[in-house]
Amino acid sequence: MLDSNWDLDHDAPIGPQLHRILRERIVRNDLISGSKISEPEIAKFYAISRQPVREAFIKLSEEGLISIRPKRSTVVRKIDPVAVFDARFVREAIEADVVKLLAEASDPMVVKELRRQIEAQKSATGGNPDLFIQLDERFHRTLAESADKANAWHFVEGLKSQMDRVRFLSLSQFPKITLVEQHIDIVDGIESGNVDRSETSIRKHLNEILKDFPEIQAANPEFFEPVSEETLK
Repeated sequence: MLDSNWDLDHDAPIGPQLHRILRERIVRNDLISGSKISEPEIAKFYAISRQPVREAFIKLSEEGLISIRPKRSTVVRKIDPVAVFDARFVREAIEADVVKLLAEASDPMVVKELRRQIEAQKSATGGNPDLFIQLDERFHRTLAESADKANAWHFVEGLKSQMDRVRFLSLSQFPKITLVEQHIDIVDGIESGNVDRSETSIRKHLNEILKDFPEIQAANPEFFEPVSEETLK
């Protein structure tokens, strides 16, 4: 059963919608590593031409999410651990500067909105990881937009497809409340104008994946490309 968010609006441009839908399905492991996806079958399912499907496939290939093999099947790629760690590295550098800017000019309205979002996150800790990740994405996007760095967040979004796939796997195994508590620490630092605290909190938060990655990979080996531990250091 497809998520209703994966329906097409035929009155809007098809290509961008289809790319988003397929990307989300891969990130959420609805389309799992190694599974075949067919250009003609997707076009038939959505009653569209094959051109927007082909364009979506090209973008997904550029993001490292699928492998297009001419005259053979197109398949969902396994998660590349190196890409995960590289994306986390870039994301930490950008978001550390974002919270630093927010702490240097603490805005009560921004803090109020972030705390409102945290309350929604608390309510979602016991349920499906999909909603929690949507709320988590909104929180980090709000940080960037509040610091007038929306373009930087769009750049991060384009990099972190593989990282997001790991996040979905991790939320089925690890308590979400830990992430909520880390969000609270970040906002506390921003509200108090404590640059060091806010920056330390965001770095700790984004390093959580480094701590959990070996266990996530060991529990789901079929999702990952093989890579040596030395490569990830």
